[in-house]
Amino acid sequence: MITVADVKNDEEVKVIMAIAESQIEALGFTEHSVRHSSIVSKWAGDILSAIGAQPRRVELVQIAGYLHDIGNSVNREDHAQSGALLAYNILTRMGMEYEEAAEIMMAIGNHDEKQGLPVSDLTAALIIADKADVHKSRVRTNITRMSMGNLNIHDRVNLAAEKSFVQVDTETNEIVLNITIDTDLCPVMDYFEIYFKRMQLCRRAADFLDRKFVLIINNVRLL
Repeated sequence: MITVADVKNDEEVKVIMAIAESQIEALGFTEHSVRHSSIVSKWAGDILSAIGAQPRRVELVQIAGYLHDIGNSVNREDHAQSGALLAYNILTRMGMEYEEAAEIMMAIGNHDEKQGLPVSDLTAALIIADKADVHKSRVRTNITRMSMGNLNIHDRVNLAAEKSFVQVDTETNEIVLNITIDTDLCPVMDYFEIYFKRMQLCRRAADFLDRKFVLIINNVRLL
């Protein structure tokens, strides 16, 4: 069976991910490289593992998490759909069973908030893990406090994010996204301005997993 380690070591995957990141960098977006993909892969696997999914489901969502942004090699627009098709072709070429590859395709194709919906456990875990990765290391430019006003809102929010992590509270049946933001750099309302639709999708994803989504910012429960 194809594993996430197999996918990470595949030469075609390495090339496509490098091309995807070069396009994202040229467009001036926040980092979507191996760092982001690896974090999303791990967190998505952690979510399914914590709710008691079978080990193979955990492995599949880790693969989906690692490949979820490869569509950026084609174009930023509709990258979820193009990435889904790329992933299916890569995984079947590697020898993955069609059904498993198709499930990963469906998860990747639904991870973006513009058109995505939680239509499977893989999709739901991938959505939450992807939206949870907010961090200052994703901002490419060396920024000083004096130049903060010239940044777009996505960069300001990420630059202010000191820490973010997602975890499943098995006692309360909650999936908790916990973020620490430097409010001297960015007010919490800026986070909601760009992430409100993403948080709505996370709530739907948690509902699909029969859990409640909780957002905590600076130790204050907001959702």
